[in-house]
Amino acid sequence: MASLGRASAIIGAGTMFSRVTGLIRSIVLVAVIGSYSSRAADAFTVAATLPTNVYELLAAGVITGIIVPQIVKAAAHTDGGSRYVSKLLTLGTVVLIAATAVMMALAPVLVWIYAPDWEPEQRALSIAFAYWLLPQLLFYGIFALLGEVLNARKVFGPYSWAPTVNNLISIVGFGAFLAVFGGPFTELSDWDAPKIALLGGTATLGIAMQTVVLLFFWKRTKLHVRPDFRWRGIGLRHIGTLAWWTFLAVVVGQLAGIVQSQVVTRASGEASVTVMVYAWLIFMLPHSIVAMSISTTYFTRLAEDVAAGRLDRVGPNLDESIRAIAVFGFGFTAAIAAASVPITRVFTASAEGAVAMAWVLCAYLLALVPFGVLVVLRRGFFAFQDTRTPFIFSFVQATLAALGAVIAVVAVNLGALPLGFLAAAVALAQSLSTYVQLPLALRLLRRHTDTRALHATWRALGRFALAAVPAFAAGWGVFLLLGGVDGWTTSDRFLGIAGGALVGGASLLVYAGALALLRAPELSIATGVVRRVLGR
Repeated sequence: MASLGRASAIIGAGTMFSRVTGLIRSIVLVAVIGSYSSRAADAFTVAATLPTNVYELLAAGVITGIIVPQIVKAAAHTDGGSRYVSKLLTLGTVVLIAATAVMMALAPVLVWIYAPDWEPEQRALSIAFAYWLLPQLLFYGIFALLGEVLNARKVFGPYSWAPTVNNLISIVGFGAFLAVFGGPFTELSDWDAPKIALLGGTATLGIAMQTVVLLFFWKRTKLHVRPDFRWRGIGLRHIGTLAWWTFLAVVVGQLAGIVQSQVVTRASGEASVTVMVYAWLIFMLPHSIVAMSISTTYFTRLAEDVAAGRLDRVGPNLDESIRAIAVFGFGFTAAIAAASVPITRVFTASAEGAVAMAWVLCAYLLALVPFGVLVVLRRGFFAFQDTRTPFIFSFVQATLAALGAVIAVVAVNLGALPLGFLAAAVALAQSLSTYVQLPLALRLLRRHTDTRALHATWRALGRFALAAVPAFAAGWGVFLLLGGVDGWTTSDRFLGIAGGALVGGASLLVYAGALALLRAPELSIATGVVRRVLGR
């Protein structure tokens, strides 16, 4: 347990630092191209979505879910798994090069799919950005492959710290853009070839360099890797069977994402796709720091237990990881919701834009805790090498999310919903679909393991939810005392940071106090994790 705590602290600290620098990167990017009501920013966002969507397919599904258990098994080979990993990395690189080439050839079609209602000028700008950004797919994929091999060999730190390199390079590059050209350039006519090249090239260079950084830590894996095109014996048929269902799950998720994009891009010029991306970025900050760091380390142990037949440890493992994630998740939900307007002011040029983004952010926050729990459960299925069942509950969630987006746009067309709230409605539909997905996943998990160990988990989550209520009320009260929407916390980006820290800090203090009054044993675990992360 102590080793898991240290590993989680290393990952959490690295993720926190990379996310903080990522926020700075986003602030500089907003200074370059804007966010709320910026058609140019929407064009850039759609182009940037193309490589990241495929990366999510690889990182969340095929690589994390399937390859890690295979590498854990290969460690028992006489060479420690070196030949297996050599074949795996060679195959993965070949596939990634081919996929990147195909996507670049289809760039105009892909942009049209995600934003069919755009005028030719906006679509042309997005396509131009796409040609500079799509090579990121190759580097994202190799980064995920190398990173998960490091994780499987219990070298946890580099994978979580490496994105900081990307952020620093982007900050410098975007800063150079501002020094040369100024900004923000929010109109489509503002953009020419040099501006597009500098912005897009900087973004892709950062992703490439974060991949190169991982190579400096490869010796720690004690694996001797070389190109190996003899893929016979790697278990492609077995991996293919597992990957097929994961691929289908991601396909339905991507289809739902396309429906959401097609709906939300209709509001370009108001709260549209860029606003949703920044709201999602804020949502993912606590999720990445807490849920991903904890679930990554627990997943390695879970895969080892399943491989060794120690099935009696599966339930307690899931219980520990879900509690550790949820005790933070409820606190961050209350704090970020209370401070949503000051926080979003950081990514917009006006209080009006901050309020519009805050609605979207709060809609996403409703699902912060179940989203983290689902990460744990999904990896539980992957540890049993079951990718078919996650497809079932992922299909249900994606269908409901897409249906919710369609209902939202119909409501706009009928005049029942203002166009400015379309993005928030789409985000809300996605969050609500998660509450259907979670109980379904829990029920299906019973096919593999005894879930009675999770009964105490749900009682613990009830305590956290109870403590979150006064925490949000306290934070919202502080926000109102500071002037609310018309106060100083929304008058400037940097004052938004200060205001968000005050409001969010008040919420977290009350949350910790409420947990103490409820005598929640998880409070001591949470404070221990915080101390380890800060120490790292």
